Amino acid sequence: MSMLAATDLVIDIPERKSGTPLSFEVKAGEIWGILGPNGAGKTTLLHTLAGLKKPRAGSVNLNKNNIQQLRRKQVAQQLAVVFQNNGEGFPATVLETAMIGRHPFIAPWDIETADDLAIARKALQRLELDDLEQRLVSTLSGGERQRLAIATALCQTPKLWLADEPSNHLDLKHQVQIMGLLAEQADAGCGVILCLHDLNLAAHWCDKILLLYPNGDACWGDAKAMLSVEALERLYDQELSMISSEGQTYFMPVSSRK
Repeated sequence: MSMLAATDLVIDIPERKSGTPLSFEVKAGEIWGILGPNGAGKTTLLHTLAGLKKPRAGSVNLNKNNIQQLRRKQVAQQLAVVFQNNGEGFPATVLETAMIGRHPFIAPWDIETADDLAIARKALQRLELDDLEQRLVSTLSGGERQRLAIATALCQTPKLWLADEPSNHLDLKHQVQIMGLLAEQADAGCGVILCLHDLNLAAHWCDKILLLYPNGDACWGDAKAMLSVEALERLYDQELSMISSEGQTYFMPVSSRK
């Protein structure tokens, strides 16, 4: 089942005159990885897919509805976005911040219910933040804030996840934890779209890959077909080596240093 569809989509980057029109579908159970160097437009694409930024051309449909014609609350009841940078807002505790994920389901002037609180606490426990629920967000480390952003999105119980560098600031254990959680979401029938810099995370977790080039060129398809050394070297303008171990593929940059 198609959860999100881009049709002849051209993202709006002011200094870029053109770009490959994007036409693809994200189906239930799929994990898509968007790869590209800095400045290629990965974040702009993610925001466009989320309906936060209007495209230059084409359209994005969320469950067959043009996302630009939906109210933000309607979008938020189906789709969660995890941003790369989570800036400081109003002073709030970890639990209060996680509860923001329940707001799309709360009528104006109503308050959170016991069920909402239970969902938030379960999400914090899943991200190993339950012991910090009364801490102010301003006292958290970068990695703890990133996990809180994931927990807040989890509270939305979304059918579609859009995450910009979800492993940002995380140590190895929590990178695996977050990617495993997103894989669980896909296995449960969600669609997942990730902007990634780590080729090895993409190779291990993604079913589909979209390569986005700085000049606006793009190509997409099955991960195994897209993740070739030749394609990735062109994408990053960097020589790479590919290593296989125990059935898993790894990419390493080639350095002149011995």
